[in-house]
Amino acid sequence: MKFFVDTAEIDAIAELNDLGMVDGVTTNPSLILKSGRDILEVTKEICDLVDGPVSAEVVAMEADAMIAEGRKLAEIADNITVKLPLTWDGLKACKVLSGEGKMVNVTLCFSANQALLAAKAGATFISPFIGRLDDMHLDGLELIQDIRTIYDNYGYDTQILAASIRSVNHVQDCALIGADVMTAPPEVIKKLAGHMLTDKGLDQFMKDWAKTGQNIL
Repeated sequence: MKFFVDTAEIDAIAELNDLGMVDGVTTNPSLILKSGRDILEVTKEICDLVDGPVSAEVVAMEADAMIAEGRKLAEIADNITVKLPLTWDGLKACKVLSGEGKMVNVTLCFSANQALLAAKAGATFISPFIGRLDDMHLDGLELIQDIRTIYDNYGYDTQILAASIRSVNHVQDCALIGADVMTAPPEVIKKLAGHMLTDKGLDQFMKDWAKTGQNIL
C-alpha cells in the first residue's frame, strides 16, 4: 500500500520522505490555509521534494472553471494530481482533464455509486473519506470494501485512496481490505511505529544494559 502524507507542511513531509515513507502528498484548501503559504508556491516546493503524485485541489464550482484551474495547477510540475470534488461538474472536469493525460484525484467520496462514476470518468484516484463517515456512525471501512469489490469486478484502474484516516487501526484495516493508497496526517503515520510492548521491552533492555556497566562506543 502506498503512503501519501496529508499535509502542506514542508518540514513534516521532508522528515517522512527521508525515511522512505512518502509515496505522494495530498493537500486541500484547509491544509493550505493551515500552512499560511501561497498555494502555487508551497505546492511547487512539495513537488520538488517528493517524487510521487502531489494532489492540488481546485476551488471552482463549475466545470469549465475547474478545468481552467486544473490546467493551471498541472503546470506547476509533472507530478501534480488535480484534485476535484465528486460533483457532477467535478466529473465533467475529470473526464476532460484525464483525457488530456493529467492525473486526477476525485475527492469527497461517500458512496460506492460515486466511486463507480469517478472510475468511469477516468479518475486516477478516488478518495473515500473514512473518518467523516465514522463521525456519522456509518462504517467508513465498509465503503472501502464495497469500492474494492466493484473495481475488481470490472477491472477499473482507478486507485482507491483511503482518506480522512484518523487512527492506526484505519491504516491496518485499509491495508487488509486492499486499498491502493492511504493518506494520513504525519502524526498518524508516525504512530504506526508505536506499541506498548515495544516500549516495555525496550525499557527492560535499557535497565539490564545499565547493570552491565558497559559502553558500545
